Amino acid sequence: MLYQADGSGETGHSFSSDIKSDNHFDVIIIGSGPAGYTASIYTSRAKLKTLIITGSLPGGQLMTTSEVENYPGFPNGIFGPELMINMKQQSERFGTAMITDEVKKVNFNQRPFEIYTESSIYTAESVLISTGATPRKLGIEPEQAFAGRGISYCATCDGPFFKDQHIVVVGGGDTALEEASFLTKFGKSVKIIHRREHLRASKILQERAFENPKIEFVWNSSVVDIKGDNKISSIIIKNIKNGEEKKLNVGGLFVAIGHEPNTSIFKGQIEMDDKGYVIVNNYTQTNIDGVFASGDVHDHRYRQAITAAGFGCMAALDIEKWLAEKRN
Repeated sequence: MLYQADGSGETGHSFSSDIKSDNHFDVIIIGSGPAGYTASIYTSRAKLKTLIITGSLPGGQLMTTSEVENYPGFPNGIFGPELMINMKQQSERFGTAMITDEVKKVNFNQRPFEIYTESSIYTAESVLISTGATPRKLGIEPEQAFAGRGISYCATCDGPFFKDQHIVVVGGGDTALEEASFLTKFGKSVKIIHRREHLRASKILQERAFENPKIEFVWNSSVVDIKGDNKISSIIIKNIKNGEEKKLNVGGLFVAIGHEPNTSIFKGQIEMDDKGYVIVNNYTQTNIDGVFASGDVHDHRYRQAITAAGFGCMAALDIEKWLAEKRN
């Protein structure tokens, strides 16, 4: 019978290490970033034929991050894109194959596993899901119309375009405060709009933001409308407690309100929680024998580059052990 989606039963196929195909791999890693790249370094060094399908943004979220101060080994910090390029080159040095493509569908109900992209079909003995997460949107009607015309989800990418502008950042976590601090290099002023009256960000980032004279906080408020012609000229914010609305003249609106796990293509294939994060057992294993997960796609607690890389290492070692046991 076919391999059961709940992880029980038998495959109905012999272990397929004898398949000879350019599109067949010991390990396929879906998604790049610290988790995927780290895993590939380990699996490729272990002489496992490894493919990374990077997605449309190779390197993941760190490609849109400015200076990374808390990644070990870089006492003076390192820019996110530089760190990801270094990881990519290190992985390629050990023989990892990489394609820049989007996975559209997977089939975990048979052996070997099948991965469908825009351009091809790939098969694998094991799969690592490292698809990360995507920034959340405000969810108001004008948001899409002003995307690229004053709305941004990446301060590092777009900050220099807003020189001498009045800038608003929406959010109250680490990302919001990091982006606000970065944007003070360019903007005349930076207002942080937060739905609550207390921040969720780490204490050190809060202290830096409160001490920065260019940052102002607007508490208990949300953005309800966006105005402008060809680009943003103002926003309407609403006080959640008293319902009062106020107009703010702004040149840029940066949204930093969290992330959604990139797991839609895995629905019905593996177990996920109610927020869409992959559920793992024994550290990196999903409910499908031979399918593993690492990084922000399952980690909604830590969400750090170093923990993602750590999970990538763990997953790679688990995969290596799992393949060895299957081949014996």
